[in-house]
Amino acid sequence: MLRIVLVNLLLFLLPFLLYAIYAWFKRDGATGAAILDDAPIAWLLTAGAALVLGVIVYFISFEGGKPGQTYHPAVVRDGKIEPGHID
Repeated sequence: MLRIVLVNLLLFLLPFLLYAIYAWFKRDGATGAAILDDAPIAWLLTAGAALVLGVIVYFISFEGGKPGQTYHPAVVRDGKIEPGHID
C-alpha cells in the first residue's frame, strides 16, 4: 500500500519537479524565493492531478472472476510455469 501511495505522490509532484528544474536553468540572477513566487501553481496542481488520474485510468483492470469463483495461483510443475486461473 505504501508503494502505491509513494508512486502516486511522485507522479503528482513530477510537474513541480520539472518546473523547478526548468526555472533553475532559466533563472537570470533570481533567487529561489522569486522563482517560487512566479510559479504557476494552479497549472502545476492541475497537471499533477491529471497525470495521476491518467496513469490510474491507463492501468485500471475490469477483468477478474465473479463472486464465488476461486483463484488458483501460478505453479511450477516439471520445471514449467502453469499460469494462474479462475475456476
